[in-house]
Order: sequence, then C-alpha cells, then structure tokens
Amino acid sequence: MKVLSFAGSLRKESSNKKLAREAVRLLDRHALARAEFVDLKQYLTPLYDADQEQDEGLPEAVIRLGAKIAEADGLIVATPEYNGSISSVLKNTVDWVSRLQPMPLAGKHLLLLSASPGGWGGIRGLWHSRVPFEALGVHVFPQMMSLSGAGSTFDEAGRLSGDRVQQLQNLLSAFTGHAAARAELEAA
Repeated sequence: MKVLSFAGSLRKESSNKKLAREAVRLLDRHALARAEFVDLKQYLTPLYDADQEQDEGLPEAVIRLGAKIAEADGLIVATPEYNGSISSVLKNTVDWVSRLQPMPLAGKHLLLLSASPGGWGGIRGLWHSRVPFEALGVHVFPQMMSLSGAGSTFDEAGRLSGDRVQQLQNLLSAFTGHAAARAELEAA
C-alpha cells in the first residue's frame, strides 16, 4: 500500500506538518505502508477561479500534485482548524485537484488528523474537512485524531512524545488495515 501524507498548512513550523511527517515515520517504521510526505508549499496554487482555469488551464502545481495523489492508494491529511472550519489551504487544494480528469481523489482512502495548541485539538475543523472529500467520493476513515496542546507534544526533532505516539500508531494500523481490506473487496 502506498500512502501520501500532507498538511493543510503552509507554515514552516506547522504542528500539522510535524504530525503528517510523524505519520509517515511510523508507517515506515512499522512497515504498514510505503509512505511519502509532500509539502503543499511545493505545490502553491492561486485561489480557485473558474475563469482562470478556462483561460489558462490547470496550474502545473495542480497537475503535479494530482499525479502524486493518483499514484497513492491512501492519503493522510493533517490539517489545522481555521475559525472552526477547514483550512483555506486545504480547501483550495481540494478545489483545484477536483478539476483534474480523471479526478485523482475519487475512491481514495483518507485518514484525517489535526494538531492545535488549543484544548480542542482542531476537532471542529476535522468535521468540516470531511465534507468536500466525501462529496468527491473519497472513503474518509471514520476515526480521526485531534492532537490538543500540540506546542508541547513534539520534541526538538519534531517527533511526538508520550502516549500520543501509541495513539497515532494504533490509528495508523487501523486505517491501513481497513484500507487494505476494502481494496481487496473492491478487487474481488
């Protein structure tokens, strides 16, 4: 199984980037999947504009990211909560990628994560982030992880500490097991 992981944030020191990278590290460490982290900062796009799409076509960054998504069996997205909802970076990325034909998100398995310095851990944003993915035919895993107090849960190397490591590991095991089982059923 091949998994692509990214954060719905552009900020260099984003806790969500750290969480997305941790997911890749744990997937690799426990041989659950071949995993790759991509930084959306390398795939910058303008705000979605249908006129721009019609006049200029899809941005090269969208085409490159869409190809990466198409190659993956599953996705892990760690996203911040912006004003109680989906991050603008993530929503804009989804809007652009959804314009590709064939649309690379359809049928993918997705695990949503969130990290926040606050006590809610970004949980409200996770529920809103599910909506555009589900509308596009993505199989969003029912369990999600919201990491509260993210400012103190990563060490200097950007790794999770304490019992949160085991929590993420258990979730990754459940997600990859579910996605693999679903893929077998769909192939049969």
